Amino acid sequence: MNRLVVVSNRVPAPAAAGAQAGGLAVALEALMERRGGVWFGWSGNISEALGPVRIAEAGRVKYATVDLTAEEHERYYNEFSNSTLWPLLHSMPELMTFDRRNAQIYRQVNERLADALQPMLRADDLIWIHDYHLMGMPQALRSRGVRAPIGFFLHIPFPSADMLASVPEAGALLRDLLAADLLGFQTANDVENFAEVACRLGDALRMPNGWLNVGGRRVRLGVFPVEIEAQDFAAVAEDAWRAAPTERLRRSLGGQRLVLGVDRMDPTKGLLQRIAGYRRLLETRPELRRRVTFLQIAAESRKDVVAYRDLRSAIEREAGSINSEFSEPDWMPLRLVARAGARSTVAGYMREARVGLVTPLRDGMNLVAKEYIAAQDPQDPGVLILSRFAGAAKQLGSALIVNPHDADEVADALDNALNMGLVDRQARWRESWAAIQGTSALAWGRSFVGALLRTAATPPTARGVSGTHTGDEAMLAITDPLGMIVRPLGSRDADLADGSSVLHPRRMS
Repeated sequence: MNRLVVVSNRVPAPAAAGAQAGGLAVALEALMERRGGVWFGWSGNISEALGPVRIAEAGRVKYATVDLTAEEHERYYNEFSNSTLWPLLHSMPELMTFDRRNAQIYRQVNERLADALQPMLRADDLIWIHDYHLMGMPQALRSRGVRAPIGFFLHIPFPSADMLASVPEAGALLRDLLAADLLGFQTANDVENFAEVACRLGDALRMPNGWLNVGGRRVRLGVFPVEIEAQDFAAVAEDAWRAAPTERLRRSLGGQRLVLGVDRMDPTKGLLQRIAGYRRLLETRPELRRRVTFLQIAAESRKDVVAYRDLRSAIEREAGSINSEFSEPDWMPLRLVARAGARSTVAGYMREARVGLVTPLRDGMNLVAKEYIAAQDPQDPGVLILSRFAGAAKQLGSALIVNPHDADEVADALDNALNMGLVDRQARWRESWAAIQGTSALAWGRSFVGALLRTAATPPTARGVSGTHTGDEAMLAITDPLGMIVRPLGSRDADLADGSSVLHPRRMS
């Protein structure tokens, strides 16, 4: 059975992984435990003297970590990853900064990580690289002679060609990504954007059934929407709704209806626009004052990045303005909490909330939207208000879909949600629940790994490529996520048997 090697920016400590990590981390660990696996990446530590790779083991999983220097942390992580790539990929150029030195350090860190990982790899490994911090890794590994199947998954959106071209390094990073065998994205729109960019900046040619021809070799593009453990989260929320933290919140509301937002404090989450929509609700529907309270949990993040510090100041200023203008001695319209809460506690709050307000300006998926649906009481569910620019809107179309830039539209949706009758609320919830109840993070992980195996097992002729396998490719033992042998797919493999899908792109003229 092929060992799974996961490469990510951060690696959870073995002792904390199961208890504290999110659902995706737990799913990845389950896959690695099944196959035997290595989880490789940054330790989270900053050191001036870089030592060897540190190894810790738990079960059949090895956790391999390296430190960053202070300069690498600043230039690779804070500057290029989070001040250039993050806003760029979210199509928010007004937040983007670019410095060529930062781009050089980003590439050097990717190269150094590849140097550290390469000696640990086996010929039959499956390598799965995650997210925008490591866009240089596929080519860095190939240039070091690694021929094992490589998959890359982008957890955030992928922008249009014109947007991506605004960064001088974009073409080089795109070509680095195209060294992978399988590139996975959250939505079909992200795949479409990537395919167009690959043709314009990466000299790729589009082929049928989700393939790109890149210099005579083929790269597969796929759509793999990230999922939650919906049934498990529903059970957690039901228990937490009866627990003391939710009971205290309920008493403090005094019968008022709760509007809830749960986000990281990030410019992409549309927090200022959300507050503007709530302000418009209070301005135009005075009858709702004293009948509604908005609780926004916005955990502070990336405090070393100037844009994030400025955002917190702006949010606190706007929240204070609303409370100053509309509060009464016994009612505060907006409660702002700038720290994370325990997952179970937040689940209880979600079940209590009449409205879940999830309005990012741009988001790859947004799992909070799915968690809100999972948390609801089927007999008396709340209403999800969801940005049309979140990937989750493709699955949760029965939510009230809004443009977060339009304060009046957000206010109208809040009014609709707060006054919606039980029958309509139940119908909308059932439709959204049907879209997620059978999903899980583990199934998502198996879907991607299965697609990577099938991609590696498909001979060149079945991919529309003339020529033959190399000896190494022909001898590679390929097994699916459950250990079964995978037969090479034919040319009609657009729909994967494991439930994932690939785009059927049109040919470029």
